[in-house]
Parts: sequence; C-alpha cells; structure tokens
Amino acid sequence: MKRINVGIIGCGSITKHRHAPEYRANPYVEEIVFYDRNIERAIALAKIFDGRVVETVEELYNDPTIVAISDCSSNEAHHIHSTNALLHGKHVLCEKPLAITVQHAEKIVEAQQKSGKKLMVDHNQRFTKAHQKAKEIIEQKELGEVLTFKTTFGHQGPENWGVNKSNNTWFFKKDRSHSGVAGDLGIHKIDLIHYLLNDEIEEVHSFHGALDKVDEKGKPIEVCDNVVSVLKTKKGRLGTATFSWTYYGKEDNSTIIYCQNGIMKICYDPVDQLIIERKDGGVVKYQLDPIQTNENQTNSGVIDSFIDCIIHDKDPIVTGQDALSSLKVIEKIIG
Repeated sequence: MKRINVGIIGCGSITKHRHAPEYRANPYVEEIVFYDRNIERAIALAKIFDGRVVETVEELYNDPTIVAISDCSSNEAHHIHSTNALLHGKHVLCEKPLAITVQHAEKIVEAQQKSGKKLMVDHNQRFTKAHQKAKEIIEQKELGEVLTFKTTFGHQGPENWGVNKSNNTWFFKKDRSHSGVAGDLGIHKIDLIHYLLNDEIEEVHSFHGALDKVDEKGKPIEVCDNVVSVLKTKKGRLGTATFSWTYYGKEDNSTIIYCQNGIMKICYDPVDQLIIERKDGGVVKYQLDPIQTNENQTNSGVIDSFIDCIIHDKDPIVTGQDALSSLKVIEKIIG
C-alpha cells in the first residue's frame, strides 16, 4: 500500500479536533508534519499524533516527502499558504472559507490550475449522511420540484471553540476573519444549498450586525455575529438563511426543503436526522449519523475523501470552484 506524508499549517482547534486525528486514522497516511507560528502548539500536537515539527512554513513547501498540505491557518492567510503550497507541487485541503475575498480566492484557484494538483475545500456538510440522502431524494424528484427552503446554522460562538477560549479570538477581528459569522458558519449552508439543489444562489437581500458579542476590551466586535438573509437561486427557488453566534442554547444546524409534494426536514430532529412529510399525509423517518457539533466531534469524512482523491487520482467532492461560488454569495450577503 502506498503511504504518504502530509503537512498541516496552523495548529488550532480545527487541526486538533478534525484534521490531525483523521489523518492519523487514515491507513494511507504515514506521517503528519506540523507547522504553527507558535511552535509550542505544533510541538504539543506532534506529541499527541506521533508527528514531527518544522520551524518554518517553507520547510513544509520544500520537503519532497510531503505530498499534501492542510491549510488550517486563519482566513486572511489562506490565499498565501494555499497558493504557495500548490505552486510547490503539493495537493491542498484548505479550510473554509477559501479566502477572505473573491479576488484572493481566485488567486488560489489559478494556482491550482497552473499546478495541476488537487485543491479541496473543507465544506464538510456535503459529507453528512442526511444531506447525501436528501440530495438523492431531490435528484430523483420523489417529492417533485424544490420550491423554497430555509436553512440555519448557529451556536454560542467561536470564543468557546478556539484554542484560547477567550474573546480575544481571531474570529472577532476584521483583518483576520473578515466576514464574521457569515464566513464561519454561513458559508457552510450556502455551499450546502448549492450542493443539495444543484443550483446557485444569484440574488441576495440581507441584514447583518454585531448584536451581542464583545471583544477582549468589552467593545462590540468588528464583524457580524448575526445574519438574516433572503435568497433567490438561478433556477428561481426562494429561501431564507440565518447564521448566528448568539444561539445561547443548543446548536442549530438544520435545513428544511419545501417541494411540490412534501417537505424534507434535515438535521431538524435529534433522533431522526431526515424526516419526509408527504403532501398526502405520509411520513418517512431516517435515522442516520448525527451531524457534527462542537461538542460531538465525529469523523467528518473530509480527510478520507481528500486522501482518496490523491491516491486514486479523483476529482475532489468540493472543488476550489465550488468554494469560490459560495464565497461570492457571502460577499453579497455582507456587502
């Protein structure tokens, strides 16, 4: 069996809870090489996951034994690290959002095209079993055509998720996060709607603001903590989307699709991850794997899919172009 070495840029929570454990569990991965500007973080994760550490990011780029790199840096650095990694001949799995602006994202996509390497983006909702089953039902037109939808993603905020567990998180900084909750949670649901409906959001009307979160100085944060938007797709479907860092209870990561002959409730019920309510009164319930939450970190399937693309030379399930399409919508939402 061919086994490969992978590098990871950035050793925060997403690396600790998702990328590193999923690489470690993948049978095709030989070694993980960690880099972080704070070398102590890299050393700590290398100990946990039996990897090694490099002191500079250039060492990752120039190491001929490293075949692929996960870019888990903060948003404002993606267009630098992912572009450089691709142009150094590495396959890249980039965290979402692909970049803080469409212009920066286009730079990464151009680098991928020039390099001929794989570029995958971590829009992990495509891998959720309930979403995959819902897409299958939509494609088979079991409920007729999709008419409208509503989707939401909200939790108590990134200050409870990050490494420092404080209001000093980079997610709250305009120069690093750029789009706040829209780029953190919203882009997941925009990509999901594109994926489920095989369609793209074209028109956007939205409200957004910093309603409750404060920074380490007690001042309102520089980016939005809530978004409420109305959307129209190229095929004429209408929908609403809400994203929040102020759902001070259980996380809500649900989507409802309204079709000609019934309704699909996805990740709406904690027991039945997909519920079909038919126009004629019939109800079908599917118990599938529960969706990931910050409290329930299960294998996302993203790393396995990325490695599979490399080993078997397949196209990624989430391409740079897919991620670029979603980012264009986010720019309209916060524009």
